[in-house]
Amino acid sequence: MLALLNPAQVMHFKKRASLEEVLTQRQAFLTDYQNTAYADSYRAFVDRVLAHSTPVLAEAVARNLFKLMAYKDEYEVARLHTDTGFLQRIAQQFEGDYRVVYHLAPPLLARRNDKGELQKRRYSGALMRWGFALLARLKGLRGSAFDVFGHTAERRSERALIVQYRDSIEQVLAQFSPERQALALEIARIPEHIKGFGHVKERHGQAAQALWGNLMARWNDQRKVA
Repeated sequence: MLALLNPAQVMHFKKRASLEEVLTQRQAFLTDYQNTAYADSYRAFVDRVLAHSTPVLAEAVARNLFKLMAYKDEYEVARLHTDTGFLQRIAQQFEGDYRVVYHLAPPLLARRNDKGELQKRRYSGALMRWGFALLARLKGLRGSAFDVFGHTAERRSERALIVQYRDSIEQVLAQFSPERQALALEIARIPEHIKGFGHVKERHGQAAQALWGNLMARWNDQRKVA
């Protein structure tokens, strides 16, 4: 009886963002993440895809290239954790005398288990906030010869994925036609299969590479027929 008396639940559907909105949001994010040049290179690449294919493929590239370019390394973790909005949200959720602690596995400091996986350690919130503030200011070193974190296998792999993805999309654009869009979209969405962090991301990455090779082989085989 109560169910009959209660008003029907109202469902609100969020309008899907346009391609321009997707690009604007992600370009702004990448500017904060690294710098204007980095963000502009992202926008220019997607604009090139749009000019030589379709809006559907361009949006898939916009979302997935961003995913690869905005990989969450030490500098990004530091930037996010020193963001004023993040600190305000913590203050709103807790009252009185509370402490913030972090469980982290820095590649240069963390120990590995018998499987070779990095193990997290507990770090004081006050100490890490100071460290994060310093590290966030050093994001300009990302990918340079002075990037001490960038020499790890995980960071090298993340940068290599960006190059590999761009190269694959360039190959697609060279022989794109509306009839081949379905396969082009599968290639453009490969980064969706790369999830998690650390050893979890590595495992997903290996599976994605196998799929990647298969899809590119199919693309090139069809190109020869065409």
